[in-house]
Amino acid sequence: MSYNLHDLRDDRAAAIHNVRAVDPDVLCLQEVPRRLTTEIRLPPFARACGMVWHRRRLGTGGTAVLTSPRLVVHGVATGRLPVRFPDRTRGYAAATVSLPGSGPWAAPVTVVSVHLSLRAVERAAHAAVVLQSLGERAVVAGDLNEGPGGTAYDLVAARYPAVSAGQPTFPAQRPTAPLDAVFAERDLRVVPSAPVTVEERDLRAGSDHRPVWVDLDVSPTSAPTEQSRPAPD
Repeated sequence: MSYNLHDLRDDRAAAIHNVRAVDPDVLCLQEVPRRLTTEIRLPPFARACGMVWHRRRLGTGGTAVLTSPRLVVHGVATGRLPVRFPDRTRGYAAATVSLPGSGPWAAPVTVVSVHLSLRAVERAAHAAVVLQSLGERAVVAGDLNEGPGGTAYDLVAARYPAVSAGQPTFPAQRPTAPLDAVFAERDLRVVPSAPVTVEERDLRAGSDHRPVWVDLDVSPTSAPTEQSRPAPD
């Protein structure tokens, strides 16, 4: 699941309702409260969602990755993305996770939350930096500030195909622009989602963006299908 929280300036309870309705294994956030306010405001939000934040703030540019207690977390990382002063700082946050156990579904996956620049040239440069930091088994999710056909979007999609539905996500009240998306390495297969009921009033109230989510089977494609197990990202 990916969600731009608009710095939690909107209805915090509605945003929490949206997350709990989806109940993701991994939640990629953008526009979390920044600087020292991250340490104060993000942990209570994570707990209210039933998730864990791994307390890597510096260099994220307001991004974060929360994980469900169901997962094994192998490591976390952050990175700064350069912008023109005095624009909002940009960065990315990543977590390498797996499902518990020793079956094929337990192969680690790196999930990255990104929030690209408002400037097209910077967006393309930012996408290239993020891609250079990743291996093959990866998911990229976030607010790209552009949709299909944009240089940065297409750069990410060329390596990790888009797996979210491509529906408009911004503005939340009446969305017209598909700014938020999830991309995944070809070895990670989309599976039918369990029924999710997210209240329209909460989607409108929780942020200026709507969230996106997708269910992925993280078992390697060479693994026997009867052993595979889906995991929502």
